[in-house]
Amino acid sequence: MLTKWLPAAILITGLAYIFVIPEEPLLLKISFKVIPMLLILLYASKKGGRGNRYQIPILLGLFFCMLGDGLLIWFLIGLSAFLIGHLFYIAAFLKSWNFSWLRFATILPIAAYSTVICREIILSLIETGENGLIIPVIGYVTVISLMGWTAMMTRNAVVIIGGMLFVISDSILAWNKFVDVIAFSGPLIMLTYYAAQFFIATSIRKDPSFGFANGLKNETPST
Repeated sequence: MLTKWLPAAILITGLAYIFVIPEEPLLLKISFKVIPMLLILLYASKKGGRGNRYQIPILLGLFFCMLGDGLLIWFLIGLSAFLIGHLFYIAAFLKSWNFSWLRFATILPIAAYSTVICREIILSLIETGENGLIIPVIGYVTVISLMGWTAMMTRNAVVIIGGMLFVISDSILAWNKFVDVIAFSGPLIMLTYYAAQFFIATSIRKDPSFGFANGLKNETPST
């Protein structure tokens, strides 16, 4: 019964954080930011179906991303927590590796996109004299790009959606923070972020009922 109502609770608390909770006091803001992730973590822990080799790294990834949410006011600490979270996601997605040359080739557009984003951020950091952030940013962009690509390689629809939404969310955040202001960046970042985490949590289900995942079943994996 609890699992049935968790998606609604995640939606309500996420929207409350994005559109209702004020910026001050900061502790209240951070608390409400973390609540949807706590619920997503609880939701994932109750899904089951894919086995511990997949579920445990996903749960650890969700946990470290939740830490990143709370610690992002100290940017490098929060960034490090998110990076660890992505490494756990990559470990989980590699366990669901489902090779095809078409999916493998997605590394090219992902790498091209990441290179363009990273280049613009680095130029902005050099311009503002924040050279100490260049290496952490390059490391993070590399890891989240690998996360997005390994998500593509799973052939699992909810993993792919979650991975791509995470890349979009972080791209908006990085561009808005370092390069140029994006209108409505706050809601866009958090809507795509919470959706990404929810889809990744849902991937723990053995047979996610999403249409194009079923449509891919006829594809013959290559080795």
